[in-house]
Amino acid sequence: MSDSKDSTQVIIDQIYKADLSQILAIEQESFPSPWTLGLFKKELESAYARCLCARMEIKEKNIVIGYIIFWLVAGEAHLHNLAVDKEYRGRGVGFQLMETMRKIAGQHEIVTQTLEVRESNKEAIKLYRKCGFVVKGIRRHYYTDTKEDALIMWADVKK
Repeated sequence: MSDSKDSTQVIIDQIYKADLSQILAIEQESFPSPWTLGLFKKELESAYARCLCARMEIKEKNIVIGYIIFWLVAGEAHLHNLAVDKEYRGRGVGFQLMETMRKIAGQHEIVTQTLEVRESNKEAIKLYRKCGFVVKGIRRHYYTDTKEDALIMWADVKK
C-alpha cells in the first residue's frame, strides 16, 4: 500500500452509469452472488433508492473505491448494498458511506435504519455495530445461494 492512497481525500458522490463498470468489479470481488448490471441500473432509476459511491483521484484518474445503495421508504433507511474495493478496506471508507446514509436519512426526518447481513460476514457486522446497529432478528435461509441466515440489524438515526 502506498502513502499516496492514504493521503488522498475520499469524496462521496452520486453513482453515474459511467461508474458501473468499476462498481461491478468491486461487487464481483466482494460477494458470492454479485448483483448484475441490470440490478444496478434498476436501482439508479428507482425513486426510493439513493446510490452513492466513494471516489478518489489517483494519478489524475477518478476511481470508485466503494459504494452504498439504500432506500428511503416506509419511514426507514434500508441498506441494500455496500462494498469497498479490497485494496481500500480497513481505511474507514465503509464507515464514511454508512455515515452518509445516516445523515441523508436524518435530513428526510427518518428515525430508523435497517439492513440484513450474512451471519458469516464478521467484518460487515463489526462495521454495522460501530455505526450503532444491533441485531433484532434472524431471517432463516435468507440467502438463496448458500441457504445462510441473515441477521436483521437496526439502528436509530441520530442527527
